Amino acid sequence: MRALLAACLLAFQMTATPAPAQMLDFEALEGWGDDDHRAALTAFLNTCDKLDTPDWQPICHLAADAGATDASAKAFFELMFKPVLIGNPPALFTGYYEPELNGSYTRTPHFAYPIYARPPELQDGQVYYDRATIESGALRGRGLEIAWLEDPVEVFFLQIQGSGRIKMTNGHVIRVGYAGRNGHGYRSVGKEMIARGMRTPDQVSAQDIKQYVRSNPTEGNALLAINPSYIFFRKIADLPSDKGPIGAMGRSITPLRSVAIDPAFTPLGVPVWIEKSGDNPIRSLMVAQDTGGAIKGAQRADIFYGTGDNAGEAAGTIKDGGRMILLLPIDRAYAMLPEG
Repeated sequence: MRALLAACLLAFQMTATPAPAQMLDFEALEGWGDDDHRAALTAFLNTCDKLDTPDWQPICHLAADAGATDASAKAFFELMFKPVLIGNPPALFTGYYEPELNGSYTRTPHFAYPIYARPPELQDGQVYYDRATIESGALRGRGLEIAWLEDPVEVFFLQIQGSGRIKMTNGHVIRVGYAGRNGHGYRSVGKEMIARGMRTPDQVSAQDIKQYVRSNPTEGNALLAINPSYIFFRKIADLPSDKGPIGAMGRSITPLRSVAIDPAFTPLGVPVWIEKSGDNPIRSLMVAQDTGGAIKGAQRADIFYGTGDNAGEAAGTIKDGGRMILLLPIDRAYAMLPEG
């Protein structure tokens, strides 16, 4: 995710919030007994050592020896955590993925749209050039181009996803990840299309936006420019091809086990029980290991679907309700309650 945050977000601190909290029993989690708890534990262990506060250290120590069987992994979660519902369902679940694109190290008539490295003068939190200004050439000629892609829609959606694999014309594959943003707030193109009467809420998807922009280049590119937020990238070296992109905790994320969340409500690293409704319902334990500029609210998560076109097709159609429930250390869970 999707967008890497400053190191301060890696400290596992529950931010004070007026969102209501309700403690539940594991029996109240729909489908809890049917999940693959060993897979969830493996994803949890991938970032557990980042949780260095006192209440997490013994949990992470025990987690390392808890995954011999699915039954032992399930017992570990039930022993060490309490389910806590924060905020008011229904949740909003969307999906994201790691695109696989074609690109070039140099500009050509076919590859004419750049992705940029972070400008050295850009400071965290600084409001910088907006999307329209950058795409009009404000950074041209400074040697910040990492790669050139085939069309502006690919650039736009690579920024939405926050990471990608690019097959260059010489056959090499480079992986890129989030390096910074321009400080402007994210504005949804899909919501803009609905507001203009171009689409109804049930019609808007990533695939639909891509098709519209490619079929209507002038109007479509102007539509993309209503989102002033712009993402800069960095090359990620030495990341094995079988590993997912790097999330906000500095580790690879796992398909259908990692979610991007709003860290104002859901601390990074926490296990999250997902009950997603819709055409392809999900009842699964995932881990909050990423963030995203459009992910705001206590009942909001972006599910990582994996790499490539198939993952993109699946992720691009997800806009479903349901509920998400945090698994918190027992003392922390009780502290969340009004009487805590």
